[in-house]
This record gives sequence, C-alpha cells and structure tokens, in this order.
Amino acid sequence: MGKSYGFFEVPSTTAAIDALDIMCKTANVEFVTWEKKLGGRLVTIIIQGSVSDVTQAMERAAVSCIKEPVAQVVIAHPHEEVVRMVKYSQTGILEEITKE
Repeated sequence: MGKSYGFFEVPSTTAAIDALDIMCKTANVEFVTWEKKLGGRLVTIIIQGSVSDVTQAMERAAVSCIKEPVAQVVIAHPHEEVVRMVKYSQTGILEEITKE
C-alpha cells in the first residue's frame, strides 16, 4: 500500500469520531492520529492508506458525517517532513495516554 495521508477537520470531537468510523468502514484506511484544538471544538483526523482508499474514505465522510468538514486534503506520497510532523503528533498523543 503506497502511503498517503488524509487530513479531515471537523467541528467537535463527536463529529470527528463519526467521520473516522465512516472512513474506516468505507475503505482500507487506518487511523494515524488526531489533533484537538479549541477544547475539542475543532478536530483534525489523520488517516493513511493508498491514494484511492484515502480519497474514497474522505469523500464519503464529507457527505455522511454529522457535521460538515471545515477542511480536508489528501496528500499523496507525502514529503518526509510531512511524515515527520505526523509522527511528532503521534508521539504527543502517546505521551498523553501514558500520563493517565
């Protein structure tokens, strides 16, 4: 599977979880990480998979999610700096989980 990222930003944590569920049920994609801003009122979900799977998953979530996305983008074969940024985001999530 050629790695591509999908970034899907929606208002509210509940909508983000709904979007992720739709994406994972629609295509062969996997959850990478998420970023919550403004106390969870704005959430960006990052998924990965092939370009076609990520595109299909994001398109389906955009029309089926309980809230309309604020922004979305598919990055095919991301530059190593983008990969590094996403890994850094994952590390922050892992550190947060281990503190609990």
